[in-house]
Amino acid sequence: MNAPPTFESFLLLDGEKKIVMEKDTKVPNAASFIINKEDHSLGNLLRGQLLRDPQVLFAGYKVPHPLEHRVVLRVQTTSEYSPQEAFSNAITDLISEISLLEERFKDSVKEKKDSAE
Repeated sequence: MNAPPTFESFLLLDGEKKIVMEKDTKVPNAASFIINKEDHSLGNLLRGQLLRDPQVLFAGYKVPHPLEHRVVLRVQTTSEYSPQEAFSNAITDLISEISLLEERFKDSVKEKKDSAE
């Protein structure tokens, strides 16, 4: 069969990094972040969070090929704000939002459980 082994879609191989940053030499304050072993779910989530930042001029992502398990996220920012800062802030903000969502969900489940008893 021509399909790659299924474990390749989520395991990092020897020497493979999770995130690699490449600065753009043609566009000021721009960089591409290659995120290995991820798909549209994370790419779209990060792109949306980056676009909420007023100092981010452009944020977009692509999955180069369906059989390649990686996302290329491109970010351009204003001159006083680096793409690395924007990327790091977006991840931090998403972690706190997801933690809040989890907390609210657990509270809601507890309330439903208590009202059922």
